[in-house]
Formats: sequence, C-alpha cells, structure tokens
Amino acid sequence: MLQGAIAGLAAGGLYAVLGVCLTLMSRLVRVVNFAQAATAMFGAFSAVWFVSELGVPIWLGSVLGVLVGGLLSAAIGWIAATWLSEASTTTRSAMTVGPLLLLISLSFILFGNKPQPFTPIIAGPAFSFGGVVVSQVTVATVVMAVVTAIAVRVVLRRTRVGTQLRALSERPTTAELLGIRSRPLSIAVWFVTGVISAIAIIIVAPSQSNDATSLAMLIVPAAAAALLGGFRRLDLAVIGGVVLGVLSGLVAQIDEVALVRNFLPFLFIVVLLLWTQRKEVWDAAR
Repeated sequence: MLQGAIAGLAAGGLYAVLGVCLTLMSRLVRVVNFAQAATAMFGAFSAVWFVSELGVPIWLGSVLGVLVGGLLSAAIGWIAATWLSEASTTTRSAMTVGPLLLLISLSFILFGNKPQPFTPIIAGPAFSFGGVVVSQVTVATVVMAVVTAIAVRVVLRRTRVGTQLRALSERPTTAELLGIRSRPLSIAVWFVTGVISAIAIIIVAPSQSNDATSLAMLIVPAAAAALLGGFRRLDLAVIGGVVLGVLSGLVAQIDEVALVRNFLPFLFIVVLLLWTQRKEVWDAAR
C-alpha cells in the first residue's frame, strides 16, 4: 500500500501544480482555463520535436518547448483580454474549451496520435522511505507545487505587481481608472501559468501516459484539486492534488477496484460539489 501511495505522489504533484495554476487564473483573471494542460502538452510535444527532428540538446529543446507552451497560453489570454474583458467568468471559461480541442487536434496532425518518445530530464531514485524508493520526479513535482504556491503568495502580498494584480481581480474597473494596465498584466498571468504547466508536464510525461489526449485531460484532476480550495486557496489546491494522486496510487494497488482509478477525479469533484452545496441540498431534501 505504501508503494502505491508513493507511486501516486508524482502524479499528485503534477495535479497540484496544475491546480495551483488554475487557482491563480481564477483569482486573477476570472477564468477557469480548460486549456491549461493542453497548452503545456503542446509545448512538451514541441520540445520532443525540437530534440528528435532538429537535433537540439535536450535542455535547449525543453526550454523552447516551455516557451511554446507559455506563448500559446499568452495568445489565448490576449484573445480573452481583448475581446472578452467585460464578459462573465462563465463565458471566459467556456471560451478556453475551443483551444483545448484545437490543440489536441493540431497535435494529432503535427505529431501523430501515438505517445511521444520523451527523454527524461530528471530520472533515478531520490531516497528510500520505508523500503520504498522515492523517485526524483516525485520529489521534483511535489516541491514544485509547494514552491509555486508559496512564491505566488509572496508575489501577491509583498510586491507592487502583486498589489496591482489583486486590485484587478477584486476591483477591475477601479483599478483601470487608477491607471493600472489590465491587459498586459492579464496576459502575463496567462504566460506565467502556461510556462509553469509546461515545465511540470515535461518533467512528468516520460513516466506517465504521454499521448495528447491523456496529457490534455489532466485538466480534470487539476480542476478537482483546485476545487478543494474553491479556486481561491493555493494551499488547498496543493493538498487536493497530492491527496488525489495518493488515492489514485492506492486504488491502483487493489485489483478489485483498480478500474475506479480513472473515475476518481470525477468522484472527487462530485463529492466536493455536494459538500460545498450541502446546505442547499439538505434544505431541498426537507
């Protein structure tokens, strides 16, 4: 059981990183970005192409892939900031479904529909715990999730840019009247979250299912992680991602319920939604 739990930590760390990015997007630019994992997937696939087809070093290909993921995310952000700046959160979020489907289709056209031959940029064991080996990938993803959440919190509370971002998220009209440039800041948030997501997927993809659809659909467990914190709290997004990953690893070890693993994120979301709406549900039941 311990082995299964630790095996699930790598995926849990990835869910946590993506969940933090979703939470950041929701708080600062009023979007639940369904294309969050898809832009990162496309950046990761681009990194593989740079290495395998152009022969660039792995580190350079990874950097270029991360930039591709960030720029794709920024392009979606530019669309949202230019034409949907006054739209509701629901409308802005629904818009991101289009890029999600487009990037999956485009990846099939450009890179094929088979898993990509990722070369690990982080590999090998980090340490042993209870006789179970913990990989460097597991440590990297969990640490990345925690560091990202802490760094975002510090930036938002201790820097001038953070103050402007909080003003834009809480009082957008007032912030613009005070001269805060909303569009560049919004696009910057899209770019940064795209970069963070691409880094996480490039690290984890060699040890996970790495076809386009599987990577793009990581948005589901990421959304489940972010939902634990109501798309507002970064710490709970990290906890939600790690817990979901550990649960998936544990369930995979039990043959009788192993198939449930694929449905855990959906069950997680349903339970959280019912819990957050429990008062209304109970009142209606009466």
